[in-house]
This record gives sequence, structure tokens and C-alpha cells, in this order.
Amino acid sequence: MTATTSFPALQTRWHHPLLWLSLAMAASAPVALAGLVFDPRLLDGAPLWAKPFKFSTSILIYAVTLSWLLGQLPRWRRLAWWAGTVSAVFLAVEMVIIGGAAAAGNTSHFNVSTPLAAGLWSVMAASIVIVWLAALLVALLLFRAPLGDPARSLSIRAGLVIALIGMALAFLMTGPTADQLNNFQGIAGAHTVGLPDGGAGLPLLGWSTEAGDLRVPHFVGMHALQIIPLAAVLLELGARRITLLQPAATRLGLLWILVMSYLGALAILTVQALAGQSVVRPDVAFTIWGVTLLAAAGLAVLVVLTRGRRGVVAVRPAA
Repeated sequence: MTATTSFPALQTRWHHPLLWLSLAMAASAPVALAGLVFDPRLLDGAPLWAKPFKFSTSILIYAVTLSWLLGQLPRWRRLAWWAGTVSAVFLAVEMVIIGGAAAAGNTSHFNVSTPLAAGLWSVMAASIVIVWLAALLVALLLFRAPLGDPARSLSIRAGLVIALIGMALAFLMTGPTADQLNNFQGIAGAHTVGLPDGGAGLPLLGWSTEAGDLRVPHFVGMHALQIIPLAAVLLELGARRITLLQPAATRLGLLWILVMSYLGALAILTVQALAGQSVVRPDVAFTIWGVTLLAAAGLAVLVVLTRGRRGVVAVRPAA
């Protein structure tokens, strides 16, 4: 079987409320970026406007991706439209709170220092739960929908499932730490494991370079929603020029390797963060696990491509 001649994104029915949200985020991101440049204030050791910039960018990417995903559904379009619209509304609510808190010079996440702050944090927590449930509904619809090419179908479904796992990992950050319980300062929850939030971190991302950081697996998991379908797109485009990628079984095998490797990497990063170890300072054990995963993926790719090459040769007509 040869590659399909087009990818369904070319015929997708975009979800308009999510596109409007993405346009709003495209407008808010430069504002937050300007804040990073011209406002030197720090909050918990990080630039005040870093969080609004990161969330504007993240929501922009998510809104465009979800809008595209909803367009792949040939059935249940009204239900899908409501799932996307609910997502757009509550993502907007979250972004308004994050931006408003930054403008006031306050932290938005984990802040229960005043009744107002606690109320806003509760609204944010409820909003993200609703967004997660909407994404779960979309995943269930996509598993029941015919999506065409097997590799493409796997990439869409697996990407959303792994993204749901990545989103759910955020709930590990919401419980108060032992230090917070012993010396309550109005903050309940933390990104960092092993040290208080606000220590040395990677530029802009802010991920701790000294301790574990649950934002790492959260980020990696969420963006499976873009990375894995994008890999399917690239394989389909590559199949137009590379004979070895033309069999559907080869592309499907390569996508399965990516999915399983992604899950393995997500598991390693989650355990590493919970162990209180920085992603940029892995110990010997985590280094071995990472290298082993990479080697296993490379060997699996070699096996799939070898089998695919044999299949291409077997069906090639004799001269």
C-alpha cells in the first residue's frame, strides 16, 4: 500500500471558538513578552511575566491543535463543537486570572494567602479539570471515529491520550508540601520536588536545575498532542519521495516505536522529578535508563525498516 496523497488537515473543519482563542493568545503573548523585556520584577525567583508568556504560547498551540483534531471527526460534530467551546471558555478564564495576577504583581498558582486569591486559584483548578474532561471526551470520540490511514489514526489517538496523561500530571503539583504545612505562608502546592520553588532554573522555562521539577513531564506529556501527529505528517510527506516509507505497515511500525518511546521517556521524567532530581543533572541510573530506551528505539526502527525494505523488494515487478 502506498502513502496517501494528502493529509486530512487540508480538509479539516476548524473549530471557530478555539481559533478565536488562539488569536487572543497570539495577541497576549507579545504583551507578556514586552513585560519580560521592560518589567524587571521577579516573583518567586522568576520573571513576573514569564508565566503569562508561557501560558499564552501553550494555550495558543493547544487551541489550534484541538481545533484541528475536532475537524477530523466525521460524526458527533455537535458534541465535539461543545467540547471545544467549553475548552475555549475555561482556558480563557485561566489565562485572564494568570494575566491579572501578574499585572497585580501576585502569583496565581497555589496562592491561598487571601480569600480572593484562594477563590481565584479554585476557579483555575476547576477550569483545568473541565478542560481535561473535555479533552477526554474528544479522545473517546476519536477512538470511535474512522480516521483513515492506520499510522495517522494511531498518531492522533495516541498523541491525545499521552497529552491527557501529561495534563493529569499537573495534579501532582497541587498538594501542599511538608515544609508548607509546617510553616504555612499562604502557598499550597509546588512545581519543585526536594527544594522550595524559586531556585535556579532554566532560562524562560524556569525548570529547576537543582531539584526535581514536575513541570518537565507535564510539558513533555502535553506536547505529545503536537509531536506525534506531526511525525505522522512527516512520514506521509516522506513517503512521497522515499520508497521505503511507502508501505503503510512501515509507517505504522515507526509510529508505534515513537509512541512507546514517548511513553517510556515520560515515565522516566516523571520518576526522576518525583525523586527530586533535576532533568539537567541525571544520575547514573537515570542516564542508563535513558540510553537504554534510546538504544531500544533505534534497534526497533532498524528492524521495522529492514522488514519494510524486504516487503518493497518482494512486491517490485521483475524487469
